Amino acid sequence: MSKELFLAALICYLTGTLGYLLYVVLQEEVLHRVARYILLFGFILHASGFVVSYIQTGFLPVSTFRNSLSFFALAIIGAYLLIQARFNLMILGSFVSPLASMFMIFAALTPQAALPASPLLKSLWLTVHVSFVFLGLGIFTVAFAAAIMYLIQERHLKRKRFSPLYRRLPSLDVLDAVNYYCLVSGFPLLTIGLIIGSIYAQMALGKYWRWDPKEVWSLSTWFFYAVLLHERLTVGWRGRRAAIMAVIGFAAILFTYMGVNHWLKGYHSFSGLQAIK
Repeated sequence: MSKELFLAALICYLTGTLGYLLYVVLQEEVLHRVARYILLFGFILHASGFVVSYIQTGFLPVSTFRNSLSFFALAIIGAYLLIQARFNLMILGSFVSPLASMFMIFAALTPQAALPASPLLKSLWLTVHVSFVFLGLGIFTVAFAAAIMYLIQERHLKRKRFSPLYRRLPSLDVLDAVNYYCLVSGFPLLTIGLIIGSIYAQMALGKYWRWDPKEVWSLSTWFFYAVLLHERLTVGWRGRRAAIMAVIGFAAILFTYMGVNHWLKGYHSFSGLQAIK
């Protein structure tokens, strides 16, 4: 995507993050509003960069590690803006925006590799597959942030030592509700994304399943969230247990996304994508 739009989005995300962190300290609602609008503006610029690149090249530019990090950050901010509109938790951005900013900083520090010219990448199926998967992962990232907030708040209550942060965090019930909402909205998106990816693999490569390391770990991560959703719906898992599981799930996402791509080679890895003809 355009370097100018990427840089502008990065500046907006960092500025918005600063505003959110100042809000935590000063508790001035105007700081939250300004930070949210800056984040929204950065999201629009960021998304525009991907749209322009898609129009110019004919495929979604996520086939390099740098671009995929950038797209992950876009998905996190998009998921946050949607969930913020649903729950209106002003402090949520103070935990989510630093995560997105970290992905953007990593992307900025990652050398840009040449985009592969494989015609297999120029497919609407692939674009939809990637978009659904990343949006689902973005929502699970927000669940991770809510889980961290839950564990911090619970620690305050158990120790009966109330720092200034305690008064800024929502109740445990609200944070658990955010976690649950993220689970029931993110899981269908991830499921649809994986199904579409499997269909496209059959169309492009002749097989629905090739035992690629990324496929195996993605399915394992899907099963993890499937079990968590099942237990929440049938057994009634909630609270601390659900928060810890959200943290573990996010760790699984990071390994599947970063670790597998770099340590376990396959056609889903970035070098593998460039080898596809």
